[in-house]
Amino acid sequence: MTASSPTILATSGGLRPGTRTRFEFNKLVHHAVELSGVSGRAPRISHVGTASGDQRWFNHELSEAGRVAGFDLSHLNLFTMPNVGNIEDYLLGQDVVWVNGGSVVNLLAVWRAHGLDGIFRRVWEAGVVLAGVSAGSICWFKGGTTDSFGPELRAVDNGLALLPYDNGVHYDSEAARRPTVHRLVADGTLGETHCTDDGVGLVYRGTDLADVVTEAPGKAAYRVRLERPGTAESVVVEERLEPTAL
Repeated sequence: MTASSPTILATSGGLRPGTRTRFEFNKLVHHAVELSGVSGRAPRISHVGTASGDQRWFNHELSEAGRVAGFDLSHLNLFTMPNVGNIEDYLLGQDVVWVNGGSVVNLLAVWRAHGLDGIFRRVWEAGVVLAGVSAGSICWFKGGTTDSFGPELRAVDNGLALLPYDNGVHYDSEAARRPTVHRLVADGTLGETHCTDDGVGLVYRGTDLADVVTEAPGKAAYRVRLERPGTAESVVVEERLEPTAL
């Protein structure tokens, strides 16, 4: 089972503290499963933890979360070598790919070393839902803001560019995120930038923003763009996008 069109769910959420496990999958991850259209069997979810170095303890905790959710969850590890023989075939067999957070700069470098930039485009075009949080959100865009280089936020501009926008995550929970996005849009480093408060997700069908959803009441997404670029009257405009509660 695959989605009816290429689908991405880019988020600043997806996990919550568990009742009997360390983590549980929150509503955004379950929404990614709904977007895939799978029914009648356990959803096949691949967790990709490249951005944090494929930490095995975290894989274990997510496996427990997958068990609680009723998912057929597996992990694509690239450290110290890929744990599957054919990465593309493995990913094409999934309903959802969930990419976790960490260093988006390191993630992109490792992915390219293993040819995943091309693989993910083909997997996306085949209808497997691509989703993730933080670094796992930024990676699908042209770029965005990141602390991968150090504590001060900087731009990353070599995302996979499946989506022709830039991306801002943790927009409400880290004080430097909003002003950094505005500054980088103002000086032309970033183009139109789609941002999410913690707990919010952006649904793209093809390259069109189709829906905004949230697992956290009171949160929102934002479209930040430059009006009248190249003129003395240029101004950064932020548009609040109200989400649908999951």
